[in-house]
Amino acid sequence: MDQRPQSQAGVINWSDTTVLVSGGTGSFGQQFARTMLSAYHPKKLIIFSRGELKQHEMRVNGFDHPSLRYFIGDVRDVDRLRRAMQGVDVVVHAAALKQVPACEYNPLEAVKTNIEGAKNIIDAALDTGVRRVLALSTDKAVNPVNLYGATKLVAEKLFAQANAYSGAGPTCFSCVRYGNVVGSGGSVVPLFLEQRKSGTITVTDRRMTRFWLTLDQGVRFVIRAIERMRGGEVFIPKIASTRLMDLAETIAPGCLIREIGIRPGEKLHEVLLSEDEARSALEYEDMYVVPAGGPGQHTPPAGGRPLNDGFRYASDTNTHWLTGLELLHLAEMVNESSRTEEFALQ
Repeated sequence: MDQRPQSQAGVINWSDTTVLVSGGTGSFGQQFARTMLSAYHPKKLIIFSRGELKQHEMRVNGFDHPSLRYFIGDVRDVDRLRRAMQGVDVVVHAAALKQVPACEYNPLEAVKTNIEGAKNIIDAALDTGVRRVLALSTDKAVNPVNLYGATKLVAEKLFAQANAYSGAGPTCFSCVRYGNVVGSGGSVVPLFLEQRKSGTITVTDRRMTRFWLTLDQGVRFVIRAIERMRGGEVFIPKIASTRLMDLAETIAPGCLIREIGIRPGEKLHEVLLSEDEARSALEYEDMYVVPAGGPGQHTPPAGGRPLNDGFRYASDTNTHWLTGLELLHLAEMVNESSRTEEFALQ
């Protein structure tokens, strides 16, 4: 039975669609490829990334399928992007420098990849007639206190405004914004799993909360957003929060927990939808949508409800919290995935 979601903006015939994912060898890119190839069967799926070794490892670990293409390239190179996007219908822009300390220490490199790279994706998509471009953003883009969040905020603004440049052309641009992904590169869950072997784990601040979702949740939400997008929206999933201490105590029961202090550029709590954005945002069953605004923008999908005055979607005031059992399941899932990375395509 076909489990693909139906789109309010029209169903995409994925079997006749060519898709490119930038940063395709990362955690998101690999899960996206896994889901697309096993459930949606696109005509062609292009993995665009700059690392030849990671592409080789991805292929030998089972991502070897007639629909797959591996393109070596950097989002900083607009000419290579134009070549890669020839004949492409859908682009998912996942490439980014996203480690907060690395971006703080190398600010110009973060700007080149996260901002100039976003501009290059936009220019190449417009020039080659790509129909839908969806960029991945982060809760750190809301009221940013670190450079990574600031670059992603700029990227969001670029993608929203790019719809004005499309004119009568076919290309539309939108963003997805979500929180921490369990088991992704740099996630705290693998760190806790490794630290518990020593009997001591470290947390930055015992009061800290975060939004969490799994890679599979993130990928499927992105696919739903692609099918629903009309241009200019920011799609925000309704996801669970967890307290950092709850996560630590679930993963490493009985271990000594050492508080090391909040790091530069870190927040105690994250926000996915600010009070200012909420004034124009709409609520749906499984998401919030910040609609497009300005010339050349489109109306949001039907069925949305306006939010109450003063609403703010934050990790510390969220009504959905992960239970201890759910946290344990997530930890076990990450632990299992670290032991077996091979993916056999059917």
